[in-house]
Amino acid sequence: MRNYLYLFFSFIFLLHIFTEFYTNNILIYILGILSFIMLIISFPLANRLFKILGSAFLIAGFFLFITTDIQTRDIPPLLGTNLSLLTLLAVLPWMNSVVRAGRFDTLMQKLLRGNVKDLGTLYQRSTTAMMSLTAFLNVSAATIAQDVLVDNLKPIKKDVADKFVMMATLRGYSLALLWSPLEVLIAISIFITGVQFGALLPWMLSITIFMYIVDSIWGRIYFGKYKYPASRMGNNQLTNHSKKKIAQLALALITFLACVILIGNIFDYEFIFVVTMLVFPFAFIWALLIGRLKSFWVIGWDKFKHTTNNMHNFIVLFVTLAFFANSLNASPAQTIIQQPILMVADYPVVILIMVQLLFVIMSMFGIHPIATIGILGGLSTLLLEILNPLSLAIILTTSGVATVPIGTYGLVVTLTSMNLKKSPYKITYYNLIYSAVFGAVGIFVAWLAL
Repeated sequence: MRNYLYLFFSFIFLLHIFTEFYTNNILIYILGILSFIMLIISFPLANRLFKILGSAFLIAGFFLFITTDIQTRDIPPLLGTNLSLLTLLAVLPWMNSVVRAGRFDTLMQKLLRGNVKDLGTLYQRSTTAMMSLTAFLNVSAATIAQDVLVDNLKPIKKDVADKFVMMATLRGYSLALLWSPLEVLIAISIFITGVQFGALLPWMLSITIFMYIVDSIWGRIYFGKYKYPASRMGNNQLTNHSKKKIAQLALALITFLACVILIGNIFDYEFIFVVTMLVFPFAFIWALLIGRLKSFWVIGWDKFKHTTNNMHNFIVLFVTLAFFANSLNASPAQTIIQQPILMVADYPVVILIMVQLLFVIMSMFGIHPIATIGILGGLSTLLLEILNPLSLAIILTTSGVATVPIGTYGLVVTLTSMNLKKSPYKITYYNLIYSAVFGAVGIFVAWLAL
């Protein structure tokens, strides 16, 4: 039965897409009931951390709900307000699949085995490769890169090699999350603030370029003193075929970004919905153009079923978060929570710092940045009275992304910890300064955008 949950979940997601084109209160109510059923199914199957988060949101949401004027019969629609995010997560595997079908993932392996003389040069190359493929592969890119680097760096002293891997891969990974339209953190920030992706993108790219340059210079200086083993270099010059694949990947990324911005400006649809509707046809056409349609279908269908069958953590998080956020918005308790923000309303930069610190503190306790953004979403009305939408979108996105390399119990840090057999706290420690600089840059840029 568990292997066929994707059929039930897919039906709900398709119904949600239909309501985006044809708004109907009855269907919205039905979607709320179906969201509750998804929660009931997914809760026992979710990880312990997400069960705790979901329970906390439900309990807090219940106590907030009883202080509102909302009738019990009106609860179902409150549960389905985050279905757009779940639908986006369900279609993302198709983009991942065309990258794998086109064997672009093997391109990373070639890039990481290229002709370099020292670890400083390899550091910059590793960060670049991670940033490029993470935009399409997300966590899978980190797994591929770490496997290749661990193997390549065996002749290097283990402490140095481990430090290299946990820095290069996590930092490169975070740099891609800042501007990729496929990243959920950006989708939620835009969902909360209502800012156009095209307006946000230049700011995100500016921060990415700045952080990339700063980190690359640091990496070249810090790791430049370690020689890369000559025996591992061999004949690893990039072939014309590899260069062609790099050009194809860059073109696909630029085209997808352009399509998202263009369609978002022409049609009056939310950013999340535009990306959701664009992913599959874009991936299909891409696979067709490179002659990998059959592989795309085989890989994509299996990956879609696996992902949809196992999205219990996000179902628990987003459904309970929707109940909590809607209850908070309608509760008198919101006024009490708003008081600390109102006290510093004349000092927007203080609010920006408070938002960043909240993300850092929550990440240290294993709270996913998505959950933190969701909590802040309940205060979005007040925050938007003090900060403009663009500034708020910048600080929400950068604050969330800045905590990714230091989120002690985050997915990527956990995977790195398992691959290297290192304490997640050590990984957090090595990336702490980087994340602090990242967060500070985010605060500064958000202040500039005020």
